[in-house]
Amino acid sequence: MIAQLTRACGAGNGRLVLDLGAGLGAITAGLAARGARVIAVERDPRLVAALRRRFGHDPRVRVVEADLRTVPLPRREFLVVASPPFSLTTALCRRLLGDPALALAGAELVIERGAARWLSSQRPRDRETAWWAARYEMRLARPVSAVAFVPPPRADAARLSVRPRPITSSGPAQRQLRTLLRTAYRRPGGRADGVLPDRRRLLLRVGLDPRTPVAEITAQQWHDLALLLVGGAEPSGRARRDHLRNAEAASVVGRP
Repeated sequence: MIAQLTRACGAGNGRLVLDLGAGLGAITAGLAARGARVIAVERDPRLVAALRRRFGHDPRVRVVEADLRTVPLPRREFLVVASPPFSLTTALCRRLLGDPALALAGAELVIERGAARWLSSQRPRDRETAWWAARYEMRLARPVSAVAFVPPPRADAARLSVRPRPITSSGPAQRQLRTLLRTAYRRPGGRADGVLPDRRRLLLRVGLDPRTPVAEITAQQWHDLALLLVGGAEPSGRARRDHLRNAEAASVVGRP
């Protein structure tokens, strides 16, 4: 599992990788073996001491005693590979996915399986999750049984792969996305054309039936809407196919 994590994240060739909640350093060792520059973050003083004994002579590894909820994060491009305590999943997501100023190039996270399911759902469950998912594609890569851990947790886990979407390179589009979500989630049961009342054609361009409830709008559609509103890229081929289907359905509904 550790080999898959380190390989999937693209670590190597001196890339900066954070292991948040490093424990005894199993993931840290795998990352260093691939040539990454690793910052191993751990808050337990006993585990920090063990990490420093293990990696004290390895120039590729720096051990930091800190809480992953408060440790300063790099302002240059970095990766994250981590198996944090399940109870800190939401806090970790807020830190990694909430700040548009971070240059997160990708993450491989081992988290509780239920959390991985709702984070990777096409339809975000609330405004905060929509903000994360519209800016980062999150995919449940594989389940991980509880027996893979020592000691085993009370629930099974899963590997969540996180990759930035194109919108993360556009400040104006991210600001537009935040405005859209703030307006839309005041009434999550309302219709899409209530969020953009004068932009029916734009909704269709991203494959969105104007009658769709806000809560049913996918992360990809939020992403494409925000980019189009600032004159960005055209939606994906799949979104264009959805557009044609929804435009046909809308025309049928509109007939007398």
